Amino acid sequence: MVRLGKNPEHDPTRRSTCVIGAGLGGLALAIRLQAGGVATTLVEARGEPGGCLRRWRRDGFTFEEGPSLLADPAPLRELWSLTGEDLGDAVTFAEVTPACRYSWTDGAQFDAGSGEAELARQLARLAPGDIAGFEEFARWAAAARIDGWQRLGESALHSPAAAARALPALVRSQGWRSAWGLTGHYVKERHLREALAFPVLQAGGNPLATSALHLLGQPLASGTGGWWPRGGMVALAEAMAARFEQLGGTLRLHDPVVRLHAVGNRIAEVETQSGWRAHFDAVASNADAMHTYRDLLRDLPRGAQQARRLARRDYSPSAFSVHFALEGTWPGIPHQSVLFGPRFGELIADLFDHGVLPQDFVLTLHHPSLTDPDLAPQGKSVFRATIPVAHLGKLPIDWETVAPLIEQRILDEIGRRLIPDIRDRVITSFVTTPRDLALELNYHMGSAWSLAASALQSGPLRLAHRDRKLANLYLVGAATHPGAGLAAVLAGAKAASLQLLEELS
Repeated sequence: MVRLGKNPEHDPTRRSTCVIGAGLGGLALAIRLQAGGVATTLVEARGEPGGCLRRWRRDGFTFEEGPSLLADPAPLRELWSLTGEDLGDAVTFAEVTPACRYSWTDGAQFDAGSGEAELARQLARLAPGDIAGFEEFARWAAAARIDGWQRLGESALHSPAAAARALPALVRSQGWRSAWGLTGHYVKERHLREALAFPVLQAGGNPLATSALHLLGQPLASGTGGWWPRGGMVALAEAMAARFEQLGGTLRLHDPVVRLHAVGNRIAEVETQSGWRAHFDAVASNADAMHTYRDLLRDLPRGAQQARRLARRDYSPSAFSVHFALEGTWPGIPHQSVLFGPRFGELIADLFDHGVLPQDFVLTLHHPSLTDPDLAPQGKSVFRATIPVAHLGKLPIDWETVAPLIEQRILDEIGRRLIPDIRDRVITSFVTTPRDLALELNYHMGSAWSLAASALQSGPLRLAHRDRKLANLYLVGAATHPGAGLAAVLAGAKAASLQLLEELS
């Protein structure tokens, strides 16, 4: 399916680009390029935009896979403002408070993002000795977001000189500390520290080892709530695709790219499964990095070379999700919850180091129908429960056999802690596994967040936005700087667009 924007006339003098993959990173990049005057074609393998955002409609329920919330819509507002438009005219956001409820097996509970007054009450109850330390942590986050995140996250770092210029900001923001180390510097109470460090795990990082700067693109335990686009995250992707087309961009859906052809050190043509081929001045891939090099560039020496290098890298965990619908409504269960098990550090080691499937787990529970009742029939509810699991390279098990057992363990845990009669209330359920991510989204080893955010795979040591040998091949998405997670991917798309527009001008 091909959808042309408002200005499809061919201008042979105008620069052109092809963006592969209509995930949020690819959509954001395509919008920026089209708004910058570059004729852009966006090619997506699936029948709707969104990339890793997936939507299923079953029995009157709408299920989704992807981010549970937006911490800050500001990057999206900036996208719309590039051409003087208002995001609010295209997407309706609902404020979500609390942004997240953290709970533990010993009965401790902490609500993040419920307003400043409620935050003060929460701290006084959970960690009265850490109130001053938490305030210092909040000041660090505010300062580092400007000095660290905006200068580092939205910078391409495409050369040693650029990386050197970013180093002072990294040092000032204490980016050399791990997320766990930095939170422990400010607060001592175990539950509070786990809650503050957990967002790194939600973006596929190891809280015990990943730089604290990866906290800055995620929701923090602050006074502000989160935001949910009415209709779901896929509705947001659809609005972005519509904005791209309104700017004159061309969107090709349900036509996966199968090969990139090169002449010399430049990509010359893009070829899709339907047989469509076209020439572009530059190509940007939002697809999985390994898929891009191993499969799309399989005819080029550079493709095989980079695929071998990527195979030696460390990858983030995968994810296992149970999507389920229940009879009844649950106003006491917030939009997003995290249910910690009895272990934290040991569980992280099982996940990142040992590659085992532990008996306990940390579980993120998404309850979108609380905020968006149209996602379920009246009197019923939609949920998604997700646990991180080791990727297929570390945990090569038969997921078709194991999945039903894990699904029941997850539902039993929710039953013990939140909904005692959950078994009697389930209307429908299904799961998504690491195998699904590998087969359906081409994620290498089913890794949900691509390259691990380790010290040797962060900043300038992550994939650059432009390939170092193929002069007009660009990359955007979780494998590139600054990393995985919605805020990071949007920041990376901005950095990539600035570099690409400068080099095409």
